[in-house]
Amino acid sequence: MNYRISQRAASLTPSLTLEIDAKAKRMKAEGQDLVGFGAGEPDFDTPQHIKDAAAAALAAGFTKYTPAAGIPELRKAIAEKHRRENGLEYEPEQIIVSCGGKHACYNVILATCQEGDEVLIPSPYWVSYPEMVKLAGATPVFLPTTDRTEFKVTPEQLRAAITPRTRLFILNSPSNPTGTVYTPEEVRALGDVCVEKGVLIMSDEIYEHLLYDGAVHRSVASFSRAHYEHTIIVHGFAKAWSMTGWRLGWTAAPEPIARAIDAIQSHSTSNPTSFAQKGGVAALTGPMEHLKTWLAEFDRRRRYAWERLNRIPGLSCVNARGAFYLFPNISGTGLKSVEFCKRLLETEKVAAVPGVAFGADDYIRISYATSMANLEKGLDRIERFCRSLVG
Repeated sequence: MNYRISQRAASLTPSLTLEIDAKAKRMKAEGQDLVGFGAGEPDFDTPQHIKDAAAAALAAGFTKYTPAAGIPELRKAIAEKHRRENGLEYEPEQIIVSCGGKHACYNVILATCQEGDEVLIPSPYWVSYPEMVKLAGATPVFLPTTDRTEFKVTPEQLRAAITPRTRLFILNSPSNPTGTVYTPEEVRALGDVCVEKGVLIMSDEIYEHLLYDGAVHRSVASFSRAHYEHTIIVHGFAKAWSMTGWRLGWTAAPEPIARAIDAIQSHSTSNPTSFAQKGGVAALTGPMEHLKTWLAEFDRRRRYAWERLNRIPGLSCVNARGAFYLFPNISGTGLKSVEFCKRLLETEKVAAVPGVAFGADDYIRISYATSMANLEKGLDRIERFCRSLVG
């Protein structure tokens, strides 16, 4: 039988982050003493009041279809969140609840891009952005950055990359994989270029609440009516509420784009899980005391890991100001990222993600969303590995 695979599917690169995380979990299940730095999820449990809300919804039989775009109660709560925290006015009809932040990103790209379009993506980038662009038939165009500029794209670099085919610019701040946070002034400057050139912005703000060292998040949509009309916000519950497995995200968009996303979702996944949406309402309307504790612990780990990494021969690392990742430069070891991570896993039982997955082959990504004990053990092993390479 000739199983013909579509060109779009064949062109995709499998997610290295998920692949490495799965391999690490298999090794742990086999009883191996493995330290995993690959996971992109908090190691804290979902707050109890959110779980209670979902359990109550299940007990009450709230297990049927909902509107494809989400229950009105949740869409209203999301709109109120943006008004309260970001100074942005959205009607509930402009909010589309999706099956996770990744699904929200895909919906946006599918609703706004097509064959012949170009999408500008700062590099390093989250692994799925380029693949989603390819699935929409558009072309990803990368804007390279390095640790020397704290992995930030400049307005001049953005303007120079825009062509008549440019449809969308993807802005992710705080960033996965680098932890970079653009200042409000830098965000506005990038937004100004997009407004001037008529380019839409997909602003991925899922790490909005995870900030350190006085870093400030401001949405590009908040600077003017023109910025608002050029911006589609992508967000979700995975990071700040540790709801990764709940698969619950959202978009906030100008109404025509929101309608297009709703139509796409109605013919693909339909609604997000009904009782998970009740948990989402509880997350947005309930207490946030957990976040202060989580941030203090993330910050403690971040500082420790950053200091350790910069003392390891062959490595250098810019400190993150958001999210829960560090992105050390490994070029001093003489290895590229895949070989480095492969040998690190085989010899020292430490799982990290090769930077090539993010478009940066001289780096690796380390998640500090793990215990301090794991950080200490894993960094001891990384140091031993690097010393074997460079002395």
